Amino acid sequence: MPSPKEVEIKLELPGELKKLPLSSNDNDPAQSEDLTSVYFDTDQLKLHKHGLTLRVRRIGDHYVQTIKASDGELFERGEWETEIRGDRPDLDAAQGTALQPFIDENFQDELLPVFETRVRRSTYPLKTKDYEITLSVDQGSIDTGKSTIALNEAELELKRGNKAHLFRIARSLSRSAHADLAVKSKSQRGYELLDGHEAAVEKADIITIEAGMATSDAFRLVAGACLKQVVANKSAVLASDPEGVHQMRVGLRRLRTAMSLFSDIIPGKKTDGIKAELKWLTAELSPVRELDVFLTEVVHPLEGSAHSPELRPLTGELEKRRDAALERAKAAVCSQRFRNLTLNVAEWLEIGRWRRPQDMLLRERCEEPVETAVVAQLNRRWRKIRKRGRRLLELDTRQRHKLRIQAKKVRYASEFFEALFSGKKMRKRQRKFVAALKDIQDYLGNLNDISVHVSRSKEIAAEMSEATFAAGLVIGHEEARETAVLAAAERAQKTFSKVQPYWK
Repeated sequence: MPSPKEVEIKLELPGELKKLPLSSNDNDPAQSEDLTSVYFDTDQLKLHKHGLTLRVRRIGDHYVQTIKASDGELFERGEWETEIRGDRPDLDAAQGTALQPFIDENFQDELLPVFETRVRRSTYPLKTKDYEITLSVDQGSIDTGKSTIALNEAELELKRGNKAHLFRIARSLSRSAHADLAVKSKSQRGYELLDGHEAAVEKADIITIEAGMATSDAFRLVAGACLKQVVANKSAVLASDPEGVHQMRVGLRRLRTAMSLFSDIIPGKKTDGIKAELKWLTAELSPVRELDVFLTEVVHPLEGSAHSPELRPLTGELEKRRDAALERAKAAVCSQRFRNLTLNVAEWLEIGRWRRPQDMLLRERCEEPVETAVVAQLNRRWRKIRKRGRRLLELDTRQRHKLRIQAKKVRYASEFFEALFSGKKMRKRQRKFVAALKDIQDYLGNLNDISVHVSRSKEIAAEMSEATFAAGLVIGHEEARETAVLAAAERAQKTFSKVQPYWK
């Protein structure tokens, strides 16, 4: 349903904000106030599961009820705000909002407070003849009753002007205060804390693309969800969670896949620069993931064998390298380069020149229904996988790796645009198609891992004589399983070749 939209950029601050991003000489002085907000939901967290937030905020002697709805947008959300009389939700005031479909005669009794935020808010009105932006700096905490975490963030809300002004000030804050683009709202962080995950791992969001949507709008929605997954996993990376590193890499791969799928509508130097920076970040994260997989899936299981003592030099060296790679990954996501990258991608998606093409042909591609572009891409890439897959046993390591990447891109594309193919028969065919594709991807991934593990083992053996025997054990183990994995990959490829494309 139609809703008022708030346009804002949220930034996470590492500490107290010392100065404004712009000279405040011509702006009104800051105003400060204490805010306590109580978030309500059912005991089954029904609202949260449907992307809704319901809170009641106390401001002095007044209470304000706010309902927010997320529709996949990074910087815009549906928002309904009403002053109410008490500290409990007023469902009469929720009529005509996204909450209305959930209201029945029992709903009021089902609502209970699930967590609250307490912050000291300093508000800076930033005004020029071209724009009016409110900068709000919140310092305080989120409290579930059992756990508490600190809140330290800034929010830039556009009142007048265009989004370019928001990004200009956000960049200034990023440089002067080392502020990070934030994609998790207070409510999301509260729900994660409620679930016991202060540094929660963020998996890929379900993306709803509607038939008839312009191709450019669909790309922005898909790429925005991928960017969100990348940024949201920073806290898990800093918490040394291997799954956080993995999911950030997944977000990067999905974003790069989206850019590949829609490459014909996003040409230009800005796009090329973003691609290069995404490759940089991927390279900073990849070693820790590769080493962790090597240790947990190959070396540690072998330690239960009779040769366990001989494996210790290799295990110790791999753990040392894994830990160093993790520190490298942490340094990357804490760098200004990372902050610049995330803001660059966000700005490019929101107001990049690709969204206003001057070329007539390019404009037509941007405006055509997304299903037209998607079917063309799926057809082309599906044929390429089938053609190359027929020669699977003839491919070398590099060629198999390229085939795996192609399979991964088609799988991601199928996930991005699942909602476009909604018929019961089509959904069944889609699940079968994706399952067969995933088997190919997994087996080819195992083959690539084997190649990496053998290479790393040889490298360590050449540098450490005491690890030579252990490296030999690992190399023998990996080469022994290569034949079986390759045979499984060939069977998966033959199965995939018989699966009909679901989009036809």
